Amino acid sequence: MSVKIGVLALQGAFREHVRMLKRCGIEAEEVRLPLQLDDLSGLVIPGGESTTMVKLLRRYGFEAPLEHFASSGRPLFGTCAGAILLAAGQDGCKKTLFPHVDIDITRNAYGRQIESREAEVELSFSKDPPFNAIFIRAPIINATGPSVEALSFYRGRVVLARDAAILVATFHPELTEDDRIHRYFISMVKNAQVNDAVFSIMPEPRQAAYVK
Repeated sequence: MSVKIGVLALQGAFREHVRMLKRCGIEAEEVRLPLQLDDLSGLVIPGGESTTMVKLLRRYGFEAPLEHFASSGRPLFGTCAGAILLAAGQDGCKKTLFPHVDIDITRNAYGRQIESREAEVELSFSKDPPFNAIFIRAPIINATGPSVEALSFYRGRVVLARDAAILVATFHPELTEDDRIHRYFISMVKNAQVNDAVFSIMPEPRQAAYVK
């Protein structure tokens, strides 16, 4: 089966994700309209400014199509602002828009732009040297539910996590030359295709478990 991964291209670092996916030999498409979601095998939601991204998603009618995409079982990968968008909770409050990853998150948690940093982090799925993670006005994951698998940590906090078919990172793997995380997401997409070639069944939405 062919694999085609879209990158939401309304705002943020979408070109860098497209470059990385193509470098991995994957057909990648910049997504600017909801109808483009129909023939995608997976979708990346890039870093950027989360509040601006939400406004643009609503303006261009992405709310229902993106909910359908997530519920269909096709994998998503959210980085930085994308992780904020997909989190089930923010600052201890449940979100109503795209609450698909059972985490609670706080945006811009490290401080201003000047507090951006790089750090080497271990990847649980790789035996190679640590990954150079780039944090730019990065969010912090405060809590995770039982369905969430932690894949990497920085200073004791989860910075890369998977919840079923959704992968989130609080840093920017697309800004490096290391393609391991993108290849991990590609493997998720390929496995989803093998397990279910027709993405038509929409399961009941799961309730976030980390918030009382």
